[in-house]
Amino acid sequence: MSSNDDTTSKDFEQAVNMTAGQLSDWLETDESTSVGQDDGGESVGHRSGRRIVEILRTPKGERTDDDHEHMRTVVGYVHRHLAQRPEGDVRETRWRYSLMNWGHDPLKD
Repeated sequence: MSSNDDTTSKDFEQAVNMTAGQLSDWLETDESTSVGQDDGGESVGHRSGRRIVEILRTPKGERTDDDHEHMRTVVGYVHRHLAQRPEGDVRETRWRYSLMNWGHDPLKD
């Protein structure tokens, strides 16, 4: 693994604060499927969440270049979305649900 992949892995581990099991369970909820930009029947974020589960279940040394590219996409999305935090209680908001589809629960911070 290159040093760039090491950095990507560290950034991904900081951005994704849900376990594979937690994320997988979340993706089965109505709240999860109710948010995001629809892309032919499944939102981009929901599809990303399924990919994140696969990445989390893949040993670090076996992750592909495509995995690392998606991990960088996830880190960018999480950072951008966190910067748009709405005011007030975010527990039951589309903002939180969208972030959770990408593996980040802002209430865990």
